[in-house]
Amino acid sequence: MEKIILVHVTGGDRPGLTAELSGVLAGYDVDVLDIGQVVIHNFLTLGILIRLPSDSQPVLKDLLFKAHELGVTMKLHPLNEDNYGSWVDAAHKARYIITLLARSISAKQIAAITRVVSESGMNIDTIHRLSGRVPLDCTDYECSRGCVEFTVRGTPKDIAVIRSKFLDISAELVVDIAFQEDNIFRRNRRLVAFDMDSTLIQAEVIDELAKKKGVGDEVAAITEAAMRGELDFKQSLRKRLSLLKGLDESVLKDVAAHLVLTEGAEKLISNLKNVGYTIAILSGGFTYFGNILKEKLGIDYVHANELEIKDGKLTGKLLGDIVDADKKAELLQKIADKEGISLQQVIAVGDGANDLPMLNLAGLGIAFHAKPKVKKGARQAISNLGLDSILYLIGVRDREVI
Repeated sequence: MEKIILVHVTGGDRPGLTAELSGVLAGYDVDVLDIGQVVIHNFLTLGILIRLPSDSQPVLKDLLFKAHELGVTMKLHPLNEDNYGSWVDAAHKARYIITLLARSISAKQIAAITRVVSESGMNIDTIHRLSGRVPLDCTDYECSRGCVEFTVRGTPKDIAVIRSKFLDISAELVVDIAFQEDNIFRRNRRLVAFDMDSTLIQAEVIDELAKKKGVGDEVAAITEAAMRGELDFKQSLRKRLSLLKGLDESVLKDVAAHLVLTEGAEKLISNLKNVGYTIAILSGGFTYFGNILKEKLGIDYVHANELEIKDGKLTGKLLGDIVDADKKAELLQKIADKEGISLQQVIAVGDGANDLPMLNLAGLGIAFHAKPKVKKGARQAISNLGLDSILYLIGVRDREVI
């Protein structure tokens, strides 16, 4: 009768160790049913699930001898056919990816996340660190961030409850937690669409223009109310624009020269462009500034509001349709159709209430440094790291980043 045995090896790692152990198995023409290995700080854990003929004593004896010779610990765990069959059947269960993002990873964060997984009736398959190795004297942004990715298996009792619990943990422990289905679309995103103001750049342009006009406080108050979803976007935009009537066109150039890109924006876009992503700006801001970013960052599409200018002065009005929440979602669909991709292959990023339709239409919608109402309405949120942390959500490791 055949035997199924899990070979579990632990000990100090060194080059050739796995080769020597598998070489013993190769000498007996053993079937490998599964294999997994991880090394943490030069300490190896290796598991090999093997199928042996009825006369298994010689191979197991040689395997144990080789482990002793290599100075590692080996344990052999026989499995019956029922247990093996259950393991095979579990392969068809849904899988999800949980991504933990923080300036530093703590045991409290890990404990809180894994507790939610357990309470939801799921099981953790793998845990990987996507961020780089952290020096003990780390002081800058590049090393003062961490990302751990969990692959979990099972049918969640209630996905909405899981997301709600993760949102609570995020607020309590200063961490971002993404929860995504692990499917083919996650590994094949092709388009990312950004809101512009307070997402791609660290400003609300209309507020900056208002300061130049001397109506900063009035416009900022209307902007805040609109971002919280308390005012209709079209009405609020028209009201704010009317206060800018008579502003000299030269002010636009001055404001553009002082705009600051959001942390990680250039790094994210350059890496996505390098692997063939299409990049879009879908903004309730203004095309004047969007087109400057288009030239600077190599963006493919810019859809925003066009300011009306006459005799070198802003008229306080727009040309064409207003790009509001519904228009953003409509434009996202049109770009995806033009590019010949599914919406499941789209990433959308924004911070305001007027971004929610776009975020929830995309396969991966991210509320970026957003208000609580927006974070609650979106499926994913990032509040503690820069835009380049989105690379972690598509499974990119630090060592793979340009």
